[in-house]
Formats: sequence, C-alpha cells, structure tokens
Amino acid sequence: MDLSNIKPAAGSVRPNTRVGRGAGSGKGGTSTRGHKGAKSRSGYSRKIGFEGGQMPLQRRLPKWGFNNINRKEYKAINLDLISALAEAKGIEKVGLEELRAAGYINNRQLVKILANGAVSRALTVEAHAFSAAAQAAIEAAGGSVQKIEK
Repeated sequence: MDLSNIKPAAGSVRPNTRVGRGAGSGKGGTSTRGHKGAKSRSGYSRKIGFEGGQMPLQRRLPKWGFNNINRKEYKAINLDLISALAEAKGIEKVGLEELRAAGYINNRQLVKILANGAVSRALTVEAHAFSAAAQAAIEAAGGSVQKIEK
C-alpha cells in the first residue's frame, strides 16, 4: 500500500451532487428548486418568523405589561426555615453560605428574609434584604441582622 492507492472506507463518502449542470446530469432544469416562486430565484432568503403569508406567531400572540430590566428578583426565605436550620446545625450565624450548603439557594440568587414563623433564640442573620417584621422579630429575640450590598 502507498499513497497512490489509498481510498476512504466504503460508505464514508458520498459523491457531491452537482445541480444545474445540464439535462444529462439528472439534476438540470430547475436544479431541485421547483417551478417559479421566490424560493426558486437566486438571492432568496426567508425572513425570520415568516409563515408563508399567514399571520406570524409573534404577531398573533397578545402583548401585555412591561418588563423592567432593572428588577431585582429575591429568593424568599422565612424565619421558620432559618430557625430550623440553626437548630439542626447548632449554629448562631445563618448566612448565604449556610443556605447554599443546605440547598435553599444557588450562587446567583439574592435572598430576602420574610417574617413567616418565629425565632426562638438569638441569631445573626445575613441576607440581601429583610422585611420590617422579620427584622423586628430577629432583634426581639436578641439577634442581629446584617444586610449584604447587592
């Protein structure tokens, strides 16, 4: 074997079908484009979302409301979950690391503490935001809150 008789494996290469090279080629005439219409012409490119003249989906669906690009989405964590986590782990400070380790939040989420539930002992709670009632409940139990800047 040498370079003069190397061939690709059987079935691995298909011959290129050359269209538009005369009637004798079997792919002449309309060159697989069919008869007439925009799609048979050179330079045709279909517009994104075009549905053959039917009213496109993006125009059929109703538009409503306003999406604020500056909106901050918070993951709500209640006081009962915080106190249960502190009791289970035996910790005095509940912050983002503890909530991540417990699987309640991911790395990119902002956290807001809400007042559903009660705090039985003094805890230091670290989060991005607190409801007024949650902050009052934590401080009434002898704990403190630490707000993290976004």
